[in-house]
Amino acid sequence: MKKLFILFLFSSLVMSSFSKEKRDILQKEASVVGIEKVLIEDFSDLDFPTYKSRDFWNNLPEEIRTAYIKEGEEYLDYDWPVVKATDYLEIIRSGDRRQEAYSAPRAALVASVMAELTEGQGRFIDQIINGVWYYSEQTWWGWSAHLTSQKAPHGLPDADEPTIDLGVGEISNILSWTWFLFKDEFDKVHPLIAKRLKDEIMKKAVIPYYERNDFWWQGLDGSRDVNNWNPWTNHNILTSILILEDDQDKKIAGVDKVVRSLDQFINVYPNDGGCDEGPSYWGRAGASLYQNLDLLKRATNGKFDVFDNQLIRNMGNYIYKAYVNYPYFVNFADADATTGGRPQIIYSYGKDIGDPVMQKFGAFLAEKQDWGVKPPGGKVDEQIMQLMFLKEIADVEAENALISDFWLPETQVAGARDMAGSTDGFYFAAKGGHNAESHNHNDLGSFVLYFDGKPCLVDIGRETYTAKTFSSRRYEIWTMQSGYHQLPKINGVDQKEGRNYEAKNSTFSADSKKAIFSTDIAGAYPKEAQVKKWVRTYRLDRGKKFTVSNSYELEELTDKPTSLNFITSGKVSDNGDGTINLAGDEFTLQMKYDTKLFTPKVEVIPVTDKGLKRYWDVITRIILEYKNPKVKGKDQVVITKI
Repeated sequence: MKKLFILFLFSSLVMSSFSKEKRDILQKEASVVGIEKVLIEDFSDLDFPTYKSRDFWNNLPEEIRTAYIKEGEEYLDYDWPVVKATDYLEIIRSGDRRQEAYSAPRAALVASVMAELTEGQGRFIDQIINGVWYYSEQTWWGWSAHLTSQKAPHGLPDADEPTIDLGVGEISNILSWTWFLFKDEFDKVHPLIAKRLKDEIMKKAVIPYYERNDFWWQGLDGSRDVNNWNPWTNHNILTSILILEDDQDKKIAGVDKVVRSLDQFINVYPNDGGCDEGPSYWGRAGASLYQNLDLLKRATNGKFDVFDNQLIRNMGNYIYKAYVNYPYFVNFADADATTGGRPQIIYSYGKDIGDPVMQKFGAFLAEKQDWGVKPPGGKVDEQIMQLMFLKEIADVEAENALISDFWLPETQVAGARDMAGSTDGFYFAAKGGHNAESHNHNDLGSFVLYFDGKPCLVDIGRETYTAKTFSSRRYEIWTMQSGYHQLPKINGVDQKEGRNYEAKNSTFSADSKKAIFSTDIAGAYPKEAQVKKWVRTYRLDRGKKFTVSNSYELEELTDKPTSLNFITSGKVSDNGDGTINLAGDEFTLQMKYDTKLFTPKVEVIPVTDKGLKRYWDVITRIILEYKNPKVKGKDQVVITKI
């Protein structure tokens, strides 16, 4: 099982190699500015608010102060749990990741830290101490699903081989900030608290990072490409290095290693800046990269600055290109259908790259999430950063990012709406690409369709993660299969996973009247499908209609059916006359097809998975089966508003 897991992880859940250019943007910048000469020695020089910055904490909006203190009070009697051996073992017994076993104590520590920072009277110090002692006593800070990175058998962490995964990085960051903020308070209680905490962070995270180059997400051993793990974990480790490392030479070497590792992430990114993992994963891909770049800039007194680089700009503004209407984003692959975005990062990223649309969008998202009224989320450093920008973002003109259209030619994702600046009418997005993208679904040529900013024809997304999700059995899961996307089944065969299964000749064009995306998806199907060409075209006639067209040529017909699939979150009514009504939230669209060509079938799929239930109550699949399929043909389905 471990071998299969690793093979799948290495082949499917990686950032696809678009260009493999040896850009090394960050290493070049580090060389130009002489980072070894300009890197700060003391983290306090970065001017973040500390525990002693009472004016900052006392002047927060009263609603936020009250909420922080109230949440902290809920943990005053918190009984710090043990992460049991059986919690870890469950991943190999049932596939359950037991995330709650790791998330509950983390939430308690962060809440206690934020409450004490806000109140400043020492009431929460003991629970913070209990929290850091709890983590100091733990064997490992990671998540059971990621234990495959150790040499010992999967299932239990090996105390003799400290490995770094997402969880280790996250806890290392939180504990490093806790040490930075409360070291003096800990020393007043007992001199071993801060010392023990620092020793454990160094032993479990920082030193392993120094000593090893073979963590796959680092990208330093040249064995594979990397995904969002790279900037996400690097930011957490960079934070710990800057806070805890006393030896300046070691600090410089550690930062240099972070820079080299981050370049491996950037080097495989497409020039168009598209995140093939989707917008919700951008929050730990492009957004985490920004956190690294921002921290490096701060840690060099503004000297390290790559925000004028076009790729870095494109990696940022992707987030509003893939935006439909709050809270919906284009959710191909495993991405979430809805996300709040990351308002402060989006605003700050936009500010640094000089993109007013992105800045205003960040302010818009902040408004939607009641900034200034309730506490922001995230780790301690992320909350502090957001609090630092409360007033600045509140003073910025907020504007919804409703761009007319976009095209990412390397990522092969496009989208368009009826009219820029308005949610009225149609919005569609479509994709080409290949079937080994990061968090891949077999979905080449699929699309989503929204009306008045609300979902109609949808990408279902993914169910709650289990061990199966990241194994060789991934494509047994129905939501990963092309038959549950807006795609054809050809001669009874669905698309196949793998880098060789790819779309060809993907194109996009747009003007004031129309937007057209086209791609040949024949290459996404195995030879059993007997397909030579299947050009799928989406045409938006702005303000009028949306058309799905097929132009195909088969090698031969088999005895298996060929059909078109459409997936909707709305209510479906087959009128029996070649039209099907799609009723969404305060709108009804009509799908028109040729009754001479197709026989319709409607399948209602109850949604039971808690992950999917965040977005959909029920999913309906519309199957249009070819009545008398030909070896060669053309057809179309037209969608209009009733």
